[in-house]
Amino acid sequence: MPLLKKTPKEEEEDGDPFAANPESRYRRRATLERLVGLAPFGRARRPPPKDEDGDGGRARRRSEDFGLLRRLPGRRKASVDALAERPVPKRSSLLRLALGTRGRRGSVGERPPTVESEEVSDRDQDGGGQRQEGRGKAREPLSVLEILELIQRRELVAADEQIIALEAECMASSPSPVPTAGRQVRDVALLYEALLAQLWAVVGEAVPAGRPYPPLRSVIRVLEQEEAADRRHPPGTPGRPRALRRRWQEAVGRAAGERLAQVAPAAGLGGRLAALAGRLVGDLGAVRCHVAPAYPPEYGAFGVYARGYHRALAQQLGALAQRPLAVPDLYLLLDWHSNTYPREVLGHPEVGALLQAQALGPLLPPETQRSLESSCIAAVKAKVEVAVAQELQLSEDTWAEEASSQELQEGLATRVTGLLRAHVDRAPQITPEFGMEMAHSLLGVLVAFLHSFQRKVERFLEAPGEATPPDGATGRAIALVNCCPPFRTFAERLAQFGHPESEEPRRQAHAALDKVTRLCNHVLTQRLFEDLKPYFNKLMKRKWLTSSDAFDTIVMLITSFTQKLRPLRPEPYQVLVSEVHRRVLIEYVRPLLQVRLVCTSAKMRARVAARLGDEARQLRELFSRLDSASPWLDSVVPRLRELLVLEDTAALQMEVGVLVRDFPDVRRKHVAAVLDVRGLRGQAARQEILGVVQDLEQSETEPGLPRQRAFFSELAVAREVRCLPFHLPRLARLSRLRLRRPHPQRPGQARL
Repeated sequence: MPLLKKTPKEEEEDGDPFAANPESRYRRRATLERLVGLAPFGRARRPPPKDEDGDGGRARRRSEDFGLLRRLPGRRKASVDALAERPVPKRSSLLRLALGTRGRRGSVGERPPTVESEEVSDRDQDGGGQRQEGRGKAREPLSVLEILELIQRRELVAADEQIIALEAECMASSPSPVPTAGRQVRDVALLYEALLAQLWAVVGEAVPAGRPYPPLRSVIRVLEQEEAADRRHPPGTPGRPRALRRRWQEAVGRAAGERLAQVAPAAGLGGRLAALAGRLVGDLGAVRCHVAPAYPPEYGAFGVYARGYHRALAQQLGALAQRPLAVPDLYLLLDWHSNTYPREVLGHPEVGALLQAQALGPLLPPETQRSLESSCIAAVKAKVEVAVAQELQLSEDTWAEEASSQELQEGLATRVTGLLRAHVDRAPQITPEFGMEMAHSLLGVLVAFLHSFQRKVERFLEAPGEATPPDGATGRAIALVNCCPPFRTFAERLAQFGHPESEEPRRQAHAALDKVTRLCNHVLTQRLFEDLKPYFNKLMKRKWLTSSDAFDTIVMLITSFTQKLRPLRPEPYQVLVSEVHRRVLIEYVRPLLQVRLVCTSAKMRARVAARLGDEARQLRELFSRLDSASPWLDSVVPRLRELLVLEDTAALQMEVGVLVRDFPDVRRKHVAAVLDVRGLRGQAARQEILGVVQDLEQSETEPGLPRQRAFFSELAVAREVRCLPFHLPRLARLSRLRLRRPHPQRPGQARL
């Protein structure tokens, strides 16, 4: 039926739209009585429920009833339109609007405002005062739209009470224990969504306010009301328990995430992390001072906020960890996670102690941190491999030039170890485990570099340029061997980090450096032993017994050679001097074992033994001044000398045993050669003495000696010499006898 349009005359009356025609008035009233629940125009058909005191109350208007207000003519339609167009915080209650219009029409007396509105308004003004007296008056149930308006005006406590009542009506009106999915049930769900949205909005606004925030008290009241409602409902009730305290904790976490996400992007990763830390510390300071005191102690409000911000910051770091980062940013992120955050946030003077009491744990999961560390190690390895290869190539290009040892050393060893040291020093500052893994990776890089360095040195020293003078080759060899100590020291440092697989690369690094050292030492000593060779050939001969010129020249050449070794570092210098010491004594003993001289008398043995003792003393003093690290070599000549002077077979056997003990590589042929020089002819005595060596050889179980401890194994011996049964002087006199040849007779000479 279309609605009757008002005439100007009718509008001047008291607002009765049916005064012109009584018949029409009767029919219209019968129609409006069917509009159930519209209080200003009629009563609901269903009798109103009674309140707790037994008094009858008004029926709750439904949401669809207010749609009719827009279809009615006159001032009511204009009022509803104005209400819809007015902003939500400033518009008045639909309930008051309906009551006011009814009063103007004179149907019912004007109704006073509800107690809850006055109570909420007073609570917002005085900060949570006591509720006013007079709750005994019956409160008219509000419609869904009116409850929604309360929510929008943030009268959250009153709105929650109405929602709980509406939910109770749904439970009471349903014939089954579980309410069906009707309109009221949907209204309750939608109202709860709106209520929660406002609750969490208040929670999100409390921290940025930076001061006590009174609306938080409404949030706490709502949480308490809902927890009480959860306890009243039996288990299994749909929608219950609502567990708003758990949802409040989740809302705190979401608010923390939004706060950290609002941090303005700074220049670089370091600025971003610093800004995040500053926001977190500032917000938690506001929570400690203003927000947490508003909550009851059992809520543990600061712990909830701390965990929320911790999780939000962890999400920010996790997002940063997923990005492709350069090596400096990887170091920065790992260091900030492991050191800066515990120091500057967890150790902050205002909130640090409270945060540490929460046992928050690490920001990043262990697998994420290990992934970042692996990415950093791989990126560093690739970067350093390229850098050290370039350094080696640049250094190799200068080896053939006239460059000083210091320049070559600084251009290679110092810079290569500097490239590695930057990461070896940085990684352990993050975590010891990360430092150990980084050191093991860089040890592998160093081993590969040293193998390449060894091959290049080998090619350079074995095929030097034709125009390179001997002094130039010596200088290059000194410069190259001086690079070995820094590399060796750094390899030891990398191995000392304790990685279980570091022993093998350490051994490989030392082997490569040892080979470089031997190559350089060979170049340095080659010229020396070429000069010494003619003088060693003059030893252990008869002229040697009467002249010391050859030996004096040997000492002079060695002393002059060591003067050129001053640029050597201490470590390669000692290695080189020890090698020279060993080789000089080998060349000194070689002519003795070649049996160039055979003693024919005790007097001659005494002279040979005296000369051997004197020259052994001079060699010992010489290499002692040169700081040789091989004093064990000083006993070889005195031991051989004792085999010449001792007379008793038992004493000789004992001395041979001592010789084999000090020099395990001595063999039967070496002792036999010394006995030949001694002139020992008795086969029985020889067999007894040589039997000691043979017994010790058969009982030897130790592995072969290293090269630096080898001595007799590098001495070749001529075949065993059998002493003649007569003295050599007699043989010498016989050799001087010349057979007389018959002279041809001169003509005329008479034969005698």
